[in-house]
Amino acid sequence: MQIYLPIAEMSIDVLLLLGLGGLVGFLSGLFGVGGGFLMTPLLIFVGVPPAVAVASQANQVIAASVSGVLAHWRRGNVDFKMGLVLLAGGLAGSLIGVWLYSVLRRIGQIDLVIALAYVFFLSGVGGLMAVESIGAMLRQRRPQATRRKLHQHIWVHGLPLKMRFRRSRLYISALLPLGLGFAVGILAALMGVGGGFIMVPAMIYLLGMPTALVVGTSLFQVIFVAINVSFLQAWQNQTVDIVLAFLLVLGAVIGAEFGTRFGARLRGEQLRGLLALLVLAVGIALATQLVVPPEDVYSLTHSPGGGG
Repeated sequence: MQIYLPIAEMSIDVLLLLGLGGLVGFLSGLFGVGGGFLMTPLLIFVGVPPAVAVASQANQVIAASVSGVLAHWRRGNVDFKMGLVLLAGGLAGSLIGVWLYSVLRRIGQIDLVIALAYVFFLSGVGGLMAVESIGAMLRQRRPQATRRKLHQHIWVHGLPLKMRFRRSRLYISALLPLGLGFAVGILAALMGVGGGFIMVPAMIYLLGMPTALVVGTSLFQVIFVAINVSFLQAWQNQTVDIVLAFLLVLGAVIGAEFGTRFGARLRGEQLRGLLALLVLAVGIALATQLVVPPEDVYSLTHSPGGGG
């Protein structure tokens, strides 16, 4: 059944959008990511203009994250104090990100910047996570091997303004989660993501949080950053398609609940390995799309909603 998307200015199958929302919602609950890093490329693949895809699917990120956080909160796997510090940085970063988005859209380069940002970040983060998770699984198969600490102390852990996060058993500088939240906030606005695909590994490797707490805490921060991004995009850039957003949200809420239940059965290194493979696959698909010449050689600069 076809439905018309007024802001995207196109018709698309309702079941396809519900299926995409459900799939990404499942992955959101499974990995503790908002799912935007996957939803935006999928929407672009099915023909939705990149600028509309980025702004509209932030609503799906909100719905999937709320569902995931509730499930993890019931299990006691959310560090709210850490989440609030990350959120403070994320809100500031999202304001800067929406401003940059507007500038790039005015000069007609937003579509290209979105695609390049996805290829760069997904390939880099996915590659690093794949190497670490494979190493962790290999070490587990060797009983005699000495276990290496997942979290290594480096110079950034000597920064001032230290705070104690009792739930995560950490005593670190508040500047670390603030800076991390700020960077992810910018990416959330530019790429239409909750930032979980960067937030999750950074919370594990940089902040040193236990993997069991990372998923729920990441989703908690993602909720409010995505709400802020969605509001600012609708108000400043008018690129939020409410019909598209509603259908994605509907599928995401259902999928996230199933993903959270399934994720509880897997070990931390298995979750990181699966997320790494998924991130790499999306990055490779986008890179291929950039390299292969389009049927219309002017499609990158004249796509609807792209500012061309």
